[in-house]
Amino acid sequence: MTELEKMLSGQLYIASDPQLAAMHGRALELCAALSGYIPDEKRQEIARQLLGKCGKNPVLGTGFYCDYGCNIEVGDNFYTNYGVCILDVCKVTIGDNCLIAPQVGIYAACHPLDRATRVGGQELGKPVTIGNDCWIGGRAVINPGVTLGDNVIVGSGAVVTKSFPSDVVIAGNPARIIRRL
Repeated sequence: MTELEKMLSGQLYIASDPQLAAMHGRALELCAALSGYIPDEKRQEIARQLLGKCGKNPVLGTGFYCDYGCNIEVGDNFYTNYGVCILDVCKVTIGDNCLIAPQVGIYAACHPLDRATRVGGQELGKPVTIGNDCWIGGRAVINPGVTLGDNVIVGSGAVVTKSFPSDVVIAGNPARIIRRL
C-alpha cells in the first residue's frame, strides 16, 4: 500500500512521504489564498479547488487551515468563521447547513500511544462525521473518530471525545448531553 492508502484507511503511515508532502503543500497554498479580504465568489472558487466534495454556497473564513483538503466533504451551505482548522488525514464528512464558529478544531489526525512508533514519525487517523444542520460553537474541539448526528449543537469550548446522536446540545470537557432538542 502507498502511504496515502495507509493514511486514508486509518493505518500507521509516514506523513513525510513525498506524495503526501506535495498534497499538503497544495492545500497550504490554497489556504493561504483565503487570507485577508477576498470576494465571496473567489472564496467559493478556492473552496471548490481545495475540498474533496463541496455543496452549494460554501464559505471558508479567513484563517481556514487543513492538512490536505481533498479528504473533506461538505454539503450545501457550509460556513466556517475565522481560524477554523480541520486535520483531514482521514475522511471528514460534514452535512448540509452546518455552521462552524471561530477557532474550532476538527481533528481526524492522531498519534500512536507507543513512544517508539510515535518518535519514529508514524501517524494515523480516524474519520470524523458531522450530520446535517449542526452548529459547532467557538473554540470547540472534535476529536478523531467522532460521529455527530443531525441537528447537534456543540457548546463553545466543548471537547468532543465520543459520538453523539441527533437532536442534542452537548457541552463541557469532555462533552456530554446537556439538553435534548
